[in-house]
Amino acid sequence: MHDHSHHDHDHDHSLPAREHVCGEGMPSHQSAATRSTDRSRLLLTLVITAALMVTEFIGGVWSRSLALQSDAVHLLTDVAALLLSWLAILLASRPADDRRTYGYYRLEILAALINGVVLIGLSGYVLVSAYHRFRSPVPVRADLVMIFALIGLVAMSVSMLLLRGSHSLNVRGAFLHVAGDALTSVAVLGGGAFMHFWPHLYWIDPLLSSLIGLAVIWNALVLIKEAVDVLLEAAPRDIDLAGVVHALEAVDGVRKVHDLHLWTITSGMHALSAHVVVAADLSAGSHDALLTRLKEMLLTDYHIAHSTLQIESESYEHIGHAH
Repeated sequence: MHDHSHHDHDHDHSLPAREHVCGEGMPSHQSAATRSTDRSRLLLTLVITAALMVTEFIGGVWSRSLALQSDAVHLLTDVAALLLSWLAILLASRPADDRRTYGYYRLEILAALINGVVLIGLSGYVLVSAYHRFRSPVPVRADLVMIFALIGLVAMSVSMLLLRGSHSLNVRGAFLHVAGDALTSVAVLGGGAFMHFWPHLYWIDPLLSSLIGLAVIWNALVLIKEAVDVLLEAAPRDIDLAGVVHALEAVDGVRKVHDLHLWTITSGMHALSAHVVVAADLSAGSHDALLTRLKEMLLTDYHIAHSTLQIESESYEHIGHAH
């Protein structure tokens, strides 16, 4: 267990920046491997989406389908968003320096926030386009619409399989983009089928598009809220803050825990700092053993690999500071 902390300082500024970030080796290596996998998944999804964008635009012009052409524009924006996500994860792998002691991990959160905003903008475009479709139906070659929509559905399904299961907000944002594209393909495919068999039912297509747009807006709002919580350094939703305090105070030798802060650096990477009051009769030589037990408990039970703990005795007069 690598110790980040000195007993008499909240943060040990004498440590090299990279050590302060990486801390315990095992979680860092696992995180690096996970991010490498996410980067490869995003790159492959980017290639698939770009190829589909060109295909749908050609199909839209050929079939005179505004829905397919609009979806191609939608995919163009998704290509930009996926490229942003991929670059963000790539930059996040850069080492820390003297000014950015946590490295570039927060770029992933910023990219996730931008992706959420873009999703809302795209959904607004879908709703406006659906409104115009209600007012001015456009006859199209429904057979070609179904063929190209099916191609899009298959491509986006493959991309969803590539991106599923990640805990990264950034990759989840990309997954929502791809899921929105898959739903759009379903809507276009269904609309094409209805228009093929019942040519007068043109209102089916804009109705489905409206429902899809509203669903994507809801998911985007959830994504934005989670990204903003990370930027505001709110306590992670998956960790019970009161439970962490209770677990620390339950360790033999600990009398009280105060000034505890728990936040997220980036998806799946949590950090904690706290003052730990120990029994007055606990020898200074026992502090290291206690610190090790506390850190191991945080790592094992809560997956908190980055912890800074200040050990202080019951007689220590705490110097107050503003919050």
